Amino acid sequence: MKRLIGGAAFALACGLSLSGCIDSATPILKDSQAVFGDRPNFQLYGLRKGFAIEPERVTFAWKDSVYRRIHGGLRDVTAFSVHPFENGLFIVQSTSTKQPPMTEYAVMRKLTGGVYQVTVIDEADADDATRAAHCGKGEKNDRSCRITTREQLFAFARATAARQKDDGGLAIRLRDDEPKPPHRR
Repeated sequence: MKRLIGGAAFALACGLSLSGCIDSATPILKDSQAVFGDRPNFQLYGLRKGFAIEPERVTFAWKDSVYRRIHGGLRDVTAFSVHPFENGLFIVQSTSTKQPPMTEYAVMRKLTGGVYQVTVIDEADADDATRAAHCGKGEKNDRSCRITTREQLFAFARATAARQKDDGGLAIRLRDDEPKPPHRR
């Protein structure tokens, strides 16, 4: 998902391999809906210090309760889903192509009609007590924060949402009938 928000890099939210981002062995949220329709097109940008960088156009298709990439970048993500959260925010749940596959998470905030900021949920956004109570560790030498429950996910999502960061990614929803750009060589 991090690629979803980070354009050429989903930083949808920091690079997929950055430490500090939470993950789970399998998807935690099961209540996904096609909030963007059946075949959405997006123009994606990475956000660094409030500036949009690394533009990328991507088309997804809704299948089996997730959005799957059918055209464009985001090769690091096999699928993602969007789940309503609190205060008008959403949680984006994405499955990476890493081996073994992991599920990663981001907070999505609607900025205006069809424009969304996506920020990777980062364990560093939470206080020490929250990290100690909710953050497990994965494999040996794995520095990520491994979660297993909705409650853990929501605790970290609240902490990231409260930070109002100016990095992550920007996703602009395009018309579904928008013509595809010519192929670059």
